[in-house]
Amino acid sequence: MKKLFALLILFGNILFLPAQERAYGDGEYFKFRVHYGFVTAGYATLKVKSATIKGKDVFHVRGYGETVGVSKWFFKVEDDYQSYIDKEKDIPYKFIRKIDEGGYTKDIEIDFNHNTKKATVNDKKHNETTVFSFPEDTQDMISAFYYLRNQLDTENIKTGDVVEMNMFFDKENYKFRLKFLGKEVLDTNFGRVRTLIFRPYVQSGRVFKEKESLTVWISDDNNKIPLLVKADLAVGSLKATLTEFKGLQHSFKILVD
Repeated sequence: MKKLFALLILFGNILFLPAQERAYGDGEYFKFRVHYGFVTAGYATLKVKSATIKGKDVFHVRGYGETVGVSKWFFKVEDDYQSYIDKEKDIPYKFIRKIDEGGYTKDIEIDFNHNTKKATVNDKKHNETTVFSFPEDTQDMISAFYYLRNQLDTENIKTGDVVEMNMFFDKENYKFRLKFLGKEVLDTNFGRVRTLIFRPYVQSGRVFKEKESLTVWISDDNNKIPLLVKADLAVGSLKATLTEFKGLQHSFKILVD
């Protein structure tokens, strides 16, 4: 469960073109089962609601994850990530990260001013407020995924393409890199689905085995929904599998033999 949403939404800036139709909208809901093999460690959800912030129409996206059952007794995790995303510009105005991972806690709110390119970080745990600069086209961890779903050009992307994206997380700017691995028909809880496969480059060390230990499958359709995330960890393989969804903007295509 640790760093669950990082596994679900770390994508890159892949050949952007103006979106013809929005990939997501008000009322969209995903539920993921996080598991080691047959053992369920926890569940995570992603919800989208229409809202307003400072007079601007936004999508309020909330990602919430927690451990369940025996896993909760051994390592309690309760993660709450939220982003307020401009409906027209696909940029974040506010990001919230409130987590408790085995006693390791954070309570951070970030306000993005895209005119001044300044991010105001309110660290509630330590009662500190600091201001940081960020580059053009910067996203937060949640908004990045939803931005890509609207802008992803699946017609021109080629296997082996490696691209970058600007991301601001907690109190730092990151250059996130992603590699497109190709396409695959994936067996899911809903049937066989055409998917696009991506491999984010992550920092090796205490959690991940190596730089290329994450793999993400998303639907190869107008929804671009995450169907499966696999992480090779230092203590085994962790998966997040989509088990429920509702409120999709487009039809979800299942292959019939």
